[in-house]
Amino acid sequence: MTLYRLPPLPTIRDIIKLYNLRAEKQLSQNFLLDLKLTDKIVRKAGNLKNAYVCEVGPGPGGITRAILNSGAEDLLVVEKDTRFIPGLKMLNEASMGKVCIVQGDILTYRMDKAFPNHLRKAWEEDPPNVHIIGNLPFNVSTPLIIKWLEEISNRTGPFTYGRTQMTLTFQHEVAERMTAATGSKQRTRLSIMTQYLCQVKHCFSIPGRAFVPKPEVDVGVVHFTPLIQPKIDQPFKLVEKVVQNVFHLRRKYCYRGLSLLFPEEQRTKLTEQILTLANVEPTLRPSELSMKHFQGLCNAYRGLCDQDLNLFSYNFREELRQKRTKSQDTQDSEEGEIL
Repeated sequence: MTLYRLPPLPTIRDIIKLYNLRAEKQLSQNFLLDLKLTDKIVRKAGNLKNAYVCEVGPGPGGITRAILNSGAEDLLVVEKDTRFIPGLKMLNEASMGKVCIVQGDILTYRMDKAFPNHLRKAWEEDPPNVHIIGNLPFNVSTPLIIKWLEEISNRTGPFTYGRTQMTLTFQHEVAERMTAATGSKQRTRLSIMTQYLCQVKHCFSIPGRAFVPKPEVDVGVVHFTPLIQPKIDQPFKLVEKVVQNVFHLRRKYCYRGLSLLFPEEQRTKLTEQILTLANVEPTLRPSELSMKHFQGLCNAYRGLCDQDLNLFSYNFREELRQKRTKSQDTQDSEEGEIL
């Protein structure tokens, strides 16, 4: 199969020199200049022949070139930093107008109307010919994947087209957490939130020295395919709340974190109840809980919330904050009386 190849262009290093581009530390920018590695990232996304692709944070355009050379039909790039726009315009001209450039923040950009309607597929069908690819800045990677996971759960945003696949970079440690198995030291909240909604694969790692400037950590490339049926059939916010509370005290027994789901006056009774309903041993550590355990806990918590409509709105952090404020007010009042 003969793929489209871009005409001769300045190298990425030349583009950086031409437009005096420097990676901004406050934006967690790290340039990947090795085109063999950018090609490898794009290959892990699958067959992009005639595909419609959204690239997040293209920067100087290394991955952008690889996507265009893969034979993609259309490429939407979302770039927050205006300094990179001239170089991206050069790639658009070289590809005969295949690149649509959006200057904006991917965290707020709406992707539900970014691609043609004919690409939409039923959720139960194979994934659509739509892909998200990106070398994500470290400071945005976790909030962005949580945002997209929620949209997978709700079938909104880029997932209005069906089970849109994603190939993204993360700090190596974060990539390991996403794919960590039950009992692993790396198993965290992120492990559960990604794995209950997606088939997650840690494709390969890139040494930090491959980036400019060199980050202090290596980078992992992770591929996500949304599941037809989530492993926990409950609303995203409910699952997120249960998982967050369990891992809030990740070194303690799981009942300790679970207990924080409930108001103090009901804590002991309801903690025992949810553990019994979910058939979970209270002395298991959070990392030892399987997906089936979390499924049982979320189902049990949903049942308790249905019985008490005020339960889901309870937040132990807010209760703690109010106690501290009240204590400080009392202390200030007592000091005032002494003065």
